[in-house]
Amino acid sequence: MADQQEEEDLRLALRMSMQNSPPEPKRSKPEEAANSTTAMTSEDSRRLQRELMAAAAEKRFLAAAKSVPASGPPLKSDSGGDLVKKYMEIEAKEVSLGNELSEEEAYQLFFMVFGSGVSKDILAQWSNQGIRFSPDPETSMILVQHEGGPCGVLAAIQAFILKHLLFFPDELVKAGQSMPQNLSSRRLSKNQYVASNNFAAFTEDAKTRALVISMGEILFLCGNNKRAVIATLSSIGDGVEGSQDSLKDVIIAHALEGLSIESASDLHKILRVDTYTTPASAFKRLEAMIPIFQGRMGALLFLISALLSRGLDCVQADRDDPSLPLVTAPFGHASQEIVNLLLCGQAVPNVFDGRMDLGGGMFLKGVSANVEVGFLTLLESLNFCKVGQNLKRPKWPIWVVGSESHYTVLFALDTAVQDENELEEKESRIRKAFDAQDQSGGGGFISVEGFHQVLRETNIRLPSEKLDSLCSSGFIVWSEFWQVILDLDKSLGGLKDSTGQMGRKVFNLYHFNGIAKSDLNCSQSSSGGETPIQRPRFTKLRVSVPPRWTPEEFMTDVAVPSSSEPSGKDAEVAKPEPSQHAPLVDCIRTRWPRAVCNWVGDPPSIV
Repeated sequence: MADQQEEEDLRLALRMSMQNSPPEPKRSKPEEAANSTTAMTSEDSRRLQRELMAAAAEKRFLAAAKSVPASGPPLKSDSGGDLVKKYMEIEAKEVSLGNELSEEEAYQLFFMVFGSGVSKDILAQWSNQGIRFSPDPETSMILVQHEGGPCGVLAAIQAFILKHLLFFPDELVKAGQSMPQNLSSRRLSKNQYVASNNFAAFTEDAKTRALVISMGEILFLCGNNKRAVIATLSSIGDGVEGSQDSLKDVIIAHALEGLSIESASDLHKILRVDTYTTPASAFKRLEAMIPIFQGRMGALLFLISALLSRGLDCVQADRDDPSLPLVTAPFGHASQEIVNLLLCGQAVPNVFDGRMDLGGGMFLKGVSANVEVGFLTLLESLNFCKVGQNLKRPKWPIWVVGSESHYTVLFALDTAVQDENELEEKESRIRKAFDAQDQSGGGGFISVEGFHQVLRETNIRLPSEKLDSLCSSGFIVWSEFWQVILDLDKSLGGLKDSTGQMGRKVFNLYHFNGIAKSDLNCSQSSSGGETPIQRPRFTKLRVSVPPRWTPEEFMTDVAVPSSSEPSGKDAEVAKPEPSQHAPLVDCIRTRWPRAVCNWVGDPPSIV
């Protein structure tokens, strides 16, 4: 009997949507309101129709949801009709679905991302990766990656999540009511801040709010702080926003069932895009749509949102070669342009600072300003590129780390790891001036004219014999210039320090790799015996940067001298330990060139 009544409610709602004038409301209304019905505008009529339809559908679903667990099968009536399907069909017809992409925009977007020869495997990778935290308690603040490819998107989001969880935990409480207005311009009032290392203490609500705020911050960064475009699925509709969590899961699961993206026409059919001009409105929408982004197409939907926030024409203008797809063949990895878009708001393909003039009106585009969270890459240690100071020294001690095939995240809890002593500051200033004159794409050499400009900017006074020796070949190589600086007295602008004790650092770094792998140190019982737990990888590294500034020690690993006592919260790390090596150490040394790293357990993995 109840099912028959529910079906009757549904039929009534459908009949109401066909009428030209609003029907008599089923709920009691004040008499004067009822008498004024004929004066309603057509817009009022349509609004009331939608409200009554939603009320009828909601009543039916709430009753059905009580008898079916959230993880159970799709809701069905006794007559076999799929109520979820009927509900979503009505929503698709009657609820405003935002803006659809035009066929031209869908075509441009698809081929910009995937190109013309994309394989089904790559499309499947990008269509089956949600933005979800690890369910494992020890790694619960890490976004889990199940498929290869979208790691660049997940790592960038993870970096911003860490920024908010570690350095703005109090604001996550306020975010329940409103979204912070100036996300990219905030700085801590303290000169130094040490975040908590109790990662398991973060609640699910705090992590979800950090995720929502991070997504909004990235989208507004892409939209030049003027707008955020949020792409979702047109089959979902607005009704999901007011539904209970269990009902949301059912609706979204049904919407994703059998859904695939294999062509530009698929994008045109399934995407809904909404534009927001204030962080608060975007936060509200993202918060409501988080279950969709946690679903299997979440990473792709967020990438599309970022591209549309930037504007497809602007994205193409950012790039050096717009004919290449943003998702690279043959393995479907996120390109550097995707990572740069999410980190700095521009889809530039290079990691150096500013842009490089090649002459004849041609130039290469790099990162134009300092960023919130940074980037390091193994490719720099292999001399394939040079990461500029904008990415290497971000506002917060968090870095996306790139290898040949994967992106992970490195971070510190103590903002002091970015502080420089007198000699480090001078080194950074000299290197930045040198890189500004380097037109070789990070090759590490400059012209004689550019070299004289470097000497003027850094107030370095080289003896004539040293100057003639460096300039004799017609170009100056960084490694040769640097060794001369290391041996040049401080009074002449060099870095020679007779005490040899300036600049020593000891600190901790943490590394997240979101790809779930078997943890041999942890296992769980099953009917077949003990099986390793699948979890993301998390490694704590102890890092020592030796204090001496000599050419020999600059070029080699140096053990930490036991006679020197470190300062700060890591003062207990005083005894020298043998240096351990992994590819991540090579990445760390691009930021701290003389770093010696140690860890407990398996070596950190960047693949």
